[in-house]
Amino acid sequence: MDIPSLSMALSQNRILSDVGVAMLSKNLDIMEEAGENMIAGIQSVSETSVNPNIGSNIDISV
Repeated sequence: MDIPSLSMALSQNRILSDVGVAMLSKNLDIMEEAGENMIAGIQSVSETSVNPNIGSNIDISV
């Protein structure tokens, strides 16, 4: 068994795992920010579009 190559392989595997975790963490942060921005956008649209007179009457002709 080649100990140095095994040690290097384990080290590379650990580095790749750490990089993967860091990327997933960054992606999670980005998705949380996008979700907060979407909620803020929905709230701002709903606040500006509130008009009690719109949609209360329906004109139907037969």
